[in-house]
Amino acid sequence: MAITDTPEHTVPADNGEVNLLIARQVEPGHEETFEAWAHGILETAAAFPDHLGYGLFRPATEGGPWFLVHRFRNEAAFQRWQDSAERAQWFSNCLGHHHTEIARRELHGMETWFAKPGTTRPAPPRWKMAVSSGLAIFPISLAGNAVLGPYLVDLHFVLRTAAFAAVFSTLMTYLAMPAVSRLLRPWLTK
Repeated sequence: MAITDTPEHTVPADNGEVNLLIARQVEPGHEETFEAWAHGILETAAAFPDHLGYGLFRPATEGGPWFLVHRFRNEAAFQRWQDSAERAQWFSNCLGHHHTEIARRELHGMETWFAKPGTTRPAPPRWKMAVSSGLAIFPISLAGNAVLGPYLVDLHFVLRTAAFAAVFSTLMTYLAMPAVSRLLRPWLTK
């Protein structure tokens, strides 16, 4: 896996981030050439403004697809890369690498919480994502206000809100949303 050395940014919520996942099938015997090409295109994209990071994942099983992942701050940054001459140059120069795109998925905002890794299944409808998020937010809000509220009551409301936002977004990302999306997966995928 190759990841850029970019600083951590906001967690994926409805903040406009775009994550692009691409699966490419590589013909046997051409893996080394493909890997060099993939590293080159990923590193070129990483130099673009508002590109937040990338990853290259080798197949889980022999003959399986390779996965390339890009993160962009927003739709405009994503579109700049998609429309760039640099990207077009990499794709005009990939003959002989014997690889084919077999799946592509763009994840926007909250969809990243509901995406099952390694699949190209679309995210659930937004109303289901809203219900699931609400189920995760409610207990965190109750507990946070009960535990932190008394200690933060004398803070200026901007600082108090910032403290709650930092704690709540961290708990949502690492605790609540993974648990809720696992618990509700059968309902979310109907």
